[in-house]
Amino acid sequence: MTKRTLSLLLSLLLVLAPMLAMGEAPVLVTDMMGRDIRLNQPATKVVALMPGDCEVLYAIGAGDTLVGRGEWCNYPEEVLNVPSVESSYQINIEQVVALAPEVVIMTKMGQSQEHAAQLEKAGIQVFVSDAQNIQDVYISIDLLGKLTGHEEEAAKLIEGMQTDFAALRDLTKDKPEATVYFESSELQYGLWPAVSGTFMQEVGELLGLTNTFGDLTAWTEVSEEEVIKRNPDYIVSTNLFATDGRAANEEIMARPGWDAITAVKEGHVYALGDTITRPAPRVVDAARALYDLIYGEEK
Repeated sequence: MTKRTLSLLLSLLLVLAPMLAMGEAPVLVTDMMGRDIRLNQPATKVVALMPGDCEVLYAIGAGDTLVGRGEWCNYPEEVLNVPSVESSYQINIEQVVALAPEVVIMTKMGQSQEHAAQLEKAGIQVFVSDAQNIQDVYISIDLLGKLTGHEEEAAKLIEGMQTDFAALRDLTKDKPEATVYFESSELQYGLWPAVSGTFMQEVGELLGLTNTFGDLTAWTEVSEEEVIKRNPDYIVSTNLFATDGRAANEEIMARPGWDAITAVKEGHVYALGDTITRPAPRVVDAARALYDLIYGEEK
């Protein structure tokens, strides 16, 4: 070892020693879009713009790092005490910057590269998540655990989710085959079914249900006639209520022509809510709820 190398090592130790003494160390996390986030210590001031990421932070014990949230973040209840900012494609950069976060957590679908560039220009680092399926949810949980210094909690959460999903899979492995149509938007906004590669489809599969639109590989608007033609055995709405105030399942069952669908004829239309749409730990709760709705009478 040369004197120069030894000198560099000693200098590095002098820099790291105070942080190590406090149990802290530099953090390097590569987000789900390959972007590097470097911090001198785990993040303590975070703005999360999308609901799924807020839920993950609370689930791993890092909810106290939130200094700001997107306006659609509404779970758990205590997140409503966190200052909200305009998010999605209407993100208000000035509002976010005013909160002085170390890191802003956004999603590939929810925000744009331009938003990320504006925040980075203001000296704020940006973490981009992109959880499209259950495995991606595990990755997101793991990365946010590293980012906030809650790695152990994140690992336990992932293990618990995997155990719960495995148990549900065992319960349904001998069930008869059936099909399901997941409706992720109200009719007036166009019908957008869950497609291949989504965690909605994965939840259906682990419960023994085949996604009627699993042949689609990208989010695609479909017609009422196409849903009727595919004739699902079950229909699951990701909304709880229709715009007119009716329960979402009641509105679906009252649509003209939909009485030809097996799910409608047999009353197998359910309103599950957004737990099955968010890339967060509560997707397990959604799977359990769907199991109870479909198979509960057999238990």
